[in-house]
Amino acid sequence: MKKITNIIAVIIFCSGICSYSFASEPDTAFRQPVSVKYHFSEELKGSVLKKVVVDYNDNVFVLSDKGLYRVYENEVVKDLRYRSLSDKVPVDITTQENTGDLYYLYDSCFLTNAYAGKPYGALPKGEYNKISVAADGRVFLAGDAGVAVFSHGILTNIPTSTDKIISIHVYQGTFYALSANGVFYLSDNKLTPISKGEGLQTFTFYKNRIILGTGNGYYEIYRSTGAILLPLQTRLPVQNINNLINVEGKIWAGTPDGAMQYGTGQFHYYASKRWLNENFVSCMAADTKGDVYLLTPSGLNEIKFIQNTLLNKANVFQKNIRKRHIRYGLESEVTMKVPGDLSTAQMLDTDNDGLWTSFYLGSQAFRYAVTKDPQAKRYAWESFAAYERLISINQIKGFPARTFERKGYKNSDPDRWNLSPDSNWEWKGTTSSDEFVGYIFVASVMDQFIAKTKEEKKRVADFIDKILTHIIDHNYNFVDIDGKPTRWGRWNPEYVNSYAKSISDRKLGSEDIVAGLELGYALTGKELYKREAFRLMYKNGYLDNIMIDVNDIKATPGDPSVADDKGNYTANHSDDEMTFLTYWVLYHYAFNKDLKQKFSKTIHNYWQVIVPEKNPLWNLITYGTAGSLDKASTLWYLREFPMDMIRWTIKNSQRKDLTFLKPNFREQFTRQLLSPEEQPLHRHNANPFDLDDNSGGRNELSGSEYLLPYWMARYLKVIDKNN
Repeated sequence: MKKITNIIAVIIFCSGICSYSFASEPDTAFRQPVSVKYHFSEELKGSVLKKVVVDYNDNVFVLSDKGLYRVYENEVVKDLRYRSLSDKVPVDITTQENTGDLYYLYDSCFLTNAYAGKPYGALPKGEYNKISVAADGRVFLAGDAGVAVFSHGILTNIPTSTDKIISIHVYQGTFYALSANGVFYLSDNKLTPISKGEGLQTFTFYKNRIILGTGNGYYEIYRSTGAILLPLQTRLPVQNINNLINVEGKIWAGTPDGAMQYGTGQFHYYASKRWLNENFVSCMAADTKGDVYLLTPSGLNEIKFIQNTLLNKANVFQKNIRKRHIRYGLESEVTMKVPGDLSTAQMLDTDNDGLWTSFYLGSQAFRYAVTKDPQAKRYAWESFAAYERLISINQIKGFPARTFERKGYKNSDPDRWNLSPDSNWEWKGTTSSDEFVGYIFVASVMDQFIAKTKEEKKRVADFIDKILTHIIDHNYNFVDIDGKPTRWGRWNPEYVNSYAKSISDRKLGSEDIVAGLELGYALTGKELYKREAFRLMYKNGYLDNIMIDVNDIKATPGDPSVADDKGNYTANHSDDEMTFLTYWVLYHYAFNKDLKQKFSKTIHNYWQVIVPEKNPLWNLITYGTAGSLDKASTLWYLREFPMDMIRWTIKNSQRKDLTFLKPNFREQFTRQLLSPEEQPLHRHNANPFDLDDNSGGRNELSGSEYLLPYWMARYLKVIDKNN
């Protein structure tokens, strides 16, 4: 058995490449945003939703044209608690400054149930539709006819020559009013202008400043003088700001296209059904924990910040996978008949079941290596049995099917399926190099971490031996039931070396097959595999191919040797995925130190190119082989990885806060990578710089995209278990 070098304890060579040892990062709790969408009781559906308010007890109220609603558990219901008010429809609601007590404004009065229900004010019928209450009990009112203050039982009309008041607020005992053209404060029963503006829509306060939202961004002024502190800011995810709130010193902005939070040097953008039932945010409120409630025309949503750990997140994904993502031991994509409704979920075969399952099985192998949990070992063997059946289910010796299903229920590419000798089943052909990479990665981690007995070792060895024998017997091809090589299952020199050195297939194909032969030799002891690997490397140039500088991989249009003019393409992120999974095998099963040193160099070379993508798995595979690690990005990605695995429609290309780059081979569209919380959800074979996705909420990924790098990070001691 090959033993993995403990990368923490060994300093890898330096030859223009530096390797480092890092202290383990404790898995401390962090704030993780999650979305909560509240359901409306049947009788309340279709009502006009006007405002959301949270009182000091964190009771959440929604004002509508049908009356006052409240949140009860996960549902919005009619507020029936006070019988004397349950049949009345408020004009406005608010909470008192400092106390957080709820106040109601009706057509001809205001009142509260606080202070034994004593505060009450009679008002001229129909004149006021906005209310704000100071800590000392003064009440500020506004309506189409003007503004007024109610204090000590007396209503005082405030003369004003300003345009229609669109919003009122109390801050540190002073009342403020906003019109489309200015900001005012109340002093000596007069509305005094602070600052003129244009197209003002909303405002909020932070320390000594007023933040003003417009249809074209926001700006800040000094509260005392009105002087501009920060000019108009337009580099925002969305420029049209219709409401603002200050939550624990962080400014939240509601827009017609989602919500934004600013306060840590960058924007966090909450849009799409990952976060909201619809994107138009009409009102916001926060509770005492800093969680934010966002009202839309058709629903109530909460951005809830939970105290999470990386381990807890892993446990959630582990649980979800076991609930709905394991099909005959293979990891399955889930599709929903009703978008977003997991009760309608079905597991379907895909083109790359063998590859995707390698991520899950790999996570369980590393999990077992760290925890020795027998459950992890059981799950690994369960999935490995599915890999074995990929070979046994079809009639071609040593040929692995892409996937299999009971007869009559196949899903992906139905014309590529064949009947199994067991007539109750069908199997899918056209197996590709993607699948082969999954096979060798799985066999390596099974050998390294799971298989302990002689019988278990033989079982893993037999699996890879059958596949390699088929490939070698068929001139380094996967040969399908039609007797022809599959389109993407070819590793012979005539094919591999037909690609120009500037096209990734030449490098990748060489890496795949050499890694497989290394593994085959280590597991079976057959000299054939070692001899063939050396022949390919030294006689047919595969070692030179492996060592191609990734910076020389580029678009090569018109190369006559390339089928489908693949050289005209930009970077293939599936190739990145296959390359790094292969690197784990290529390095750890190298025949000698000289090869291991060469492989370490080429791994580091590739890693340097993909560093901007901040992929935790590529970081960790590089660390576990070549010794280089972008630790900060690895931890950032794992912490920012969303909890919701449904592939919602996501759109970021319209954002005004992004710096877009000129077209480039790696398809890095923006200067900085968006947080995984804001990216379209994807597997590791996609471009993380993609900004949009139109999946529509019909599929759910499993979370193994997180599990494999998490447990690999634990194994490599990049992060510790919970304290």
